[in-house]
Amino acid sequence: MAAEDYMLQCMNKKLFGLECFGCGTQRAFLLVLDGKFGEAFRLFPAVYTLILLLGFVVLSLMDRKRNYSSFLIVLGLINAILMVGSYFFRNNFFKLF
Repeated sequence: MAAEDYMLQCMNKKLFGLECFGCGTQRAFLLVLDGKFGEAFRLFPAVYTLILLLGFVVLSLMDRKRNYSSFLIVLGLINAILMVGSYFFRNNFFKLF
């Protein structure tokens, strides 16, 4: 059995036929673990900022002496911008008529 057998389906795509902002996250994480960094970026460009964000969330939970809140907010905003931008780019909303 492969890890792909245990992936969750996107309910937004299943119900409405449209991808959500996070579609491709699970597959991109697997590609990063396989060492296919370029493919992971093409599939979901926010994968690296998301990994960095999750790493700093874990670090902030473990290290209570330091305040990581401003850094987490900046990383969260960068990640959100990348997710929204890649969503619009992936769904061809930037077509010029």
